[in-house]
Amino acid sequence: MAEAVKMKDQSIRGGGGDNSGSGAIEKLGEHPRRWRQFLHEVRVEMDKVSWPSWADVRSTTVVVIVTVAFFGLFFLGTDSLAGWLIGKLIDFGKSH
Repeated sequence: MAEAVKMKDQSIRGGGGDNSGSGAIEKLGEHPRRWRQFLHEVRVEMDKVSWPSWADVRSTTVVVIVTVAFFGLFFLGTDSLAGWLIGKLIDFGKSH
């Protein structure tokens, strides 16, 4: 059983009993075919993709921009307040 698996694995890899360079040349010759197959599969899968409508893209983009602006302002205010409070604590500590 193990011998059959080993032989099958060698035949898949292009290896075999002979140690000539023909296996490497065969593998090199497979690359254009494999690339064509890969690009064909990509094209087939891209046809299956459900793309959002332009209206959906615009609305979600607006939501993202508004959300980022809101949180940017929120964290600006929070950071400024925290910096001000820490400055007051340091000044208080220096005076006492």
